[in-house]
Amino acid sequence: MGPFTASEAAESPAQPAPPTLARRVRALWRIARSGVHMVYGLLLVTLFFGRSANDGALRMRHAQRWAAGFLRVLGVRVEARGTPRPGAKLIVANHVSWLDILVIDAVVPARFVSKAEVRHWPLFGRLAVAVNTLFIERDRTRDALRVVHQIAEALRAGDTVAVFPEGTTADGRTLLPFHANLLQAAIATATPVQPVALRFADAAHARSPAIEFVGEMTMLQSVWAIACAQGLCAQVEVLPAQSVAHADRRRLAERLREEIGAAIEA
Repeated sequence: MGPFTASEAAESPAQPAPPTLARRVRALWRIARSGVHMVYGLLLVTLFFGRSANDGALRMRHAQRWAAGFLRVLGVRVEARGTPRPGAKLIVANHVSWLDILVIDAVVPARFVSKAEVRHWPLFGRLAVAVNTLFIERDRTRDALRVVHQIAEALRAGDTVAVFPEGTTADGRTLLPFHANLLQAAIATATPVQPVALRFADAAHARSPAIEFVGEMTMLQSVWAIACAQGLCAQVEVLPAQSVAHADRRRLAERLREEIGAAIEA
């Protein structure tokens, strides 16, 4: 569920080639520009969001432009297929990297469900709060019920909410089991669910090893690997939305996992 959370899954045997000097210099330039873009995001939050506290749609448009800009300066191209359903929906996506949040936001802006610790992270935490992220205490089993109610309220208000039911990042080649708890919000409010499949390729790999955020990898190591990548492309497939009223949440989770799994294998 939470972004910026490395998985305990085994690391893939594929590893990016050691970067050349030219790629290292380019990576440093990308990271520097990303830092400037982060500062811009904080200024946007501080100077503008306070005056548009009640305009969620406007916030989402700003978040979409900011996310797309961050991906550009980091050297990530986005290819999207499919059409997001208008209006309220619950986006259900596979989880590969902390970059997933930016990629989804660039295609269809949404409120995300994140682990509670992110609220206190420098820079990222401030931005997450500003776009009305829903925070969950993952160590407290009963906290999921509170977040289900919050998601349901957001859906009733017409918001788009995005969840990663694997609960952590995988290697981009396989899917972890989908947790069904948060799907109950869509079932209870009869809000359509829209599955989204994420894949990342680069100039040399159909499944880029640079994007993997698994094992003991730190955030800094992940940022460096992404900045060093050549031709990194986020492939987003927005699958057809589906009605889930009166669905069984566990069967729904299994069906969504199968559909997303088939899409990332295609």
